[in-house]
Amino acid sequence: MRTNWQIFQPYFKPLEVPAKTILLEEGKVSKTMYFIEKGCLRTWVNHDGKEITTHFFFEGDSVSSMESFRTNRPSLYSIESIEPTFLQTLTQHDFQIILDNSPELKKALEEHLFRRLFESQQMAFSYLKNNPKKRYDELLERHPHIVQRVPQHYIASYLGITSVSLSRIRNRR
Repeated sequence: MRTNWQIFQPYFKPLEVPAKTILLEEGKVSKTMYFIEKGCLRTWVNHDGKEITTHFFFEGDSVSSMESFRTNRPSLYSIESIEPTFLQTLTQHDFQIILDNSPELKKALEEHLFRRLFESQQMAFSYLKNNPKKRYDELLERHPHIVQRVPQHYIASYLGITSVSLSRIRNRR
């Protein structure tokens, strides 16, 4: 017996991209959802010409500008590969077919979106309540793999500090 995922496999198209590939530009409409088989992606916003990293994604994660993907409005952020990445892609149209034909996958999407919302809230509150060292300590505790795989300047941007400040924090440990 095939699982729902296997049934819908023909809708997915493979895509291999090198590091530093922009998959979605801020301000463009998201037409594709990405599922990471191998590699790492980040989302980021442009603030007066400065890139501010907002999230990291790894193997097993799905990534899109969900708001844009579902509403056809411009994306609030860019999606970029950090390292060579192998993806499975899904179009808006095919995504809707899958959702319409699989209550289980629709429920899984709902749970995924709730987790993402919760993570975003945690990060927002951390910015409000914690100093940079505490934010870094929380990152190490919750997501140690990020520190192992992501370049320091992206981590610093994600934490809202400079690379120099991050180096100081790391050297004090």
